[in-house]
Amino acid sequence: MKLPLKLALAAMVLAPIPALAHHSYAMFDMNKTVALKGSVVQFKWQNPHSWIELDVPVAGATERWAIEGTAPANLVQEGWKRTSLKPGDNVTIKVHPLRDGSKGGSLAGAQLADGTRLGQF
Repeated sequence: MKLPLKLALAAMVLAPIPALAHHSYAMFDMNKTVALKGSVVQFKWQNPHSWIELDVPVAGATERWAIEGTAPANLVQEGWKRTSLKPGDNVTIKVHPLRDGSKGGSLAGAQLADGTRLGQF
């Protein structure tokens, strides 16, 4: 087999490996779900993952949580829209928290101020 063909085959076999590693949920405790009531700072509707920054009032202070969602195409299937969250919206977000205790998690669902539920709420 010629070298260019071998290189092309190797590239095709090895290319999916980073993508598989990228989609690990190991950093999240998928056996726990935490409900966070707070105010949306930012909602990023982007690939490969959407993001929500949420200010959560706790004992007279505010904690900023970073919440990772799936791709917009997946969120649409759960009822989400690009305009579902706007800065200043008061919402309840359910997340699978980070295992290390940092203020972040994997998005499970949300309940908007009007009672609308999105995702697995």
